[in-house]
Amino acid sequence: MNHPAMETQHGLASKISSRTATVGIIGLGYVGLPLAAACARAGFQTVGFDIDETKIEAIGARRSYIDAVDSQELARLVDARSLRATIAFEELASCDIIVICVPTPLGVHREPDLQYVENTTRTIARFLKADQIVVLESTTYPGTTEEIVRPILEQSGLRSGQDFFLGFSPEREDPGNRKYTTTIIPKVTSGDGETASTLVGAFYEAVFDQVVAVSAPRVAEAVKITENIFRAVNIALVNELKVIYDAMGIDIWEVIDAASTKPFGYMPFYPGPGLGGHCIPIDPFYLTWKSQEYGLRTRFIELAGEINTSMPLYVVAKLERLLDRTQKRSLGSARILLVGIAYKKNVSDVRESASFEIMRLLEQRGAGVEFHDPLVETIPPMRRFPELAGRSSVGLTPAEIERFDAILIATDHDSVDYALLSVHARLIVDTRNALEKRGLATPSVFKA
Repeated sequence: MNHPAMETQHGLASKISSRTATVGIIGLGYVGLPLAAACARAGFQTVGFDIDETKIEAIGARRSYIDAVDSQELARLVDARSLRATIAFEELASCDIIVICVPTPLGVHREPDLQYVENTTRTIARFLKADQIVVLESTTYPGTTEEIVRPILEQSGLRSGQDFFLGFSPEREDPGNRKYTTTIIPKVTSGDGETASTLVGAFYEAVFDQVVAVSAPRVAEAVKITENIFRAVNIALVNELKVIYDAMGIDIWEVIDAASTKPFGYMPFYPGPGLGGHCIPIDPFYLTWKSQEYGLRTRFIELAGEINTSMPLYVVAKLERLLDRTQKRSLGSARILLVGIAYKKNVSDVRESASFEIMRLLEQRGAGVEFHDPLVETIPPMRRFPELAGRSSVGLTPAEIERFDAILIATDHDSVDYALLSVHARLIVDTRNALEKRGLATPSVFKA
């Protein structure tokens, strides 16, 4: 007699290979919507779930709100009835594969805030049925899938590896990266047991160009955390070097460019005004918190966090010194134009952007602050800076530029008119080396 799990595996595997499986994606943000579009392109009937009705309405109107998904492509998928979105979570019962793509922020004391994962998992448990695959993609600490998600799902009376199949596959989205789009980036997969591993791998192989299977969900969770820690620590290193070399009169960008000519043993990372996005400022601290369970400290991570979070203070302090030195003006009486509030160039994503902390610090000191960002017309509501919501980007004209005592470049979008800034600004503090890279360095431009 065949084992029930093997019979289920055969049935689900057949649905996956024939593209007759229905995929449900919970959370239609920067991870969920690109994944939903990728699943629909691969031939799966795909249903997106979200509690934000504006996202549901936008998808129904064939309008993308995420840069990684083109509105024309979204319209094609919606018109073909390959992709739709709903707030009716009872439809999870009709899905063969359910993927969780919800936020995993930090609490006020930098502890993991898993409320979205836990609440979503409880919702799934209400509608869970035999022969379903459930995959967590939200970045988290090693052990979450097995210690948090599995027990909640098993409250349904069904058992992981026997009745349903659980896995973890970390998202690797890089907003604004046109070379490495969703399905081109190798997909790390794992399952809670051999059958789950096989089924989860088969699903992602149907959607992604390359799948890298690892032995257990906690290994896959550690892979994602490791990737983000690698970046956080290296960015902290060049930020610290920036401060040191600046004191010595050495240009950190010139140093990095020259060091990058070494064909081995070096990888360039670049300094900035602070970290942004969801991954790098937040995710490493999930491991910091979890390591305490084992009586261990993550000293590199904590130090990197201290350095990176100090960068907005460093930038504001340098701006203050330059205002005094070049214009004999105090920071509290100055008008500052912040150029770029997205967390990285050429995207509209403002999550955890260092620009908001800089704006807050400047206004605390009494400065008048406005912003220009060609990709962010209005600051959206945010948990950390609710008072900034609704502010609008100002135009970039000679008259507008001349209204300000200083221009602070925080994000170097390619679509900003840097030549106009270089001609009309009294003082430019450039945290991204945007002017020099474009051959526009002048005596009024200072790096920070």
